[in-house]
Amino acid sequence: MSVADDGPVVRPFMLTGGRTRPVHDGLRLETQLSAAPAALSAPLRFESRRIVELCQRPHSLADLAASLAAPLGVVRVIVGDLLTEGYLRIEEQPDVLSIDLIERIRDRVRAL
Repeated sequence: MSVADDGPVVRPFMLTGGRTRPVHDGLRLETQLSAAPAALSAPLRFESRRIVELCQRPHSLADLAASLAAPLGVVRVIVGDLLTEGYLRIEEQPDVLSIDLIERIRDRVRAL
C-alpha cells in the first residue's frame, strides 16, 4: 500500500499556517478541554472541527493528539487558536492528578 492509496497527505505545518508555537501558552498534556455545543455550528474545518466535536466531552490535549493521529505540537497550536477564538475552554484543573488520569495520558502518549 502506498501513500497515494491513503488519500492526500497534508503536512502538519499546513494545518497551523507554519506556526510552531501556540497563541495560548501553558497547555500541558493533561490539560482538560471542552467545547460548548454552540461551537458545533462555528465555521470550522478539518482538525479544528474534529477537536470541537471531540470536546463535547472533556478531553486532554494528549487524548486529542492521539484521536487525530496528529503531532502534539500541531494539536497544541490548533487548540490555542480555538481557545483564543472562544470555541474551547479549559476545564478546572486538579492540583493532584489521579493515577487513572496519569495512566490514560501515558497510554495516549505511547500511541503517538
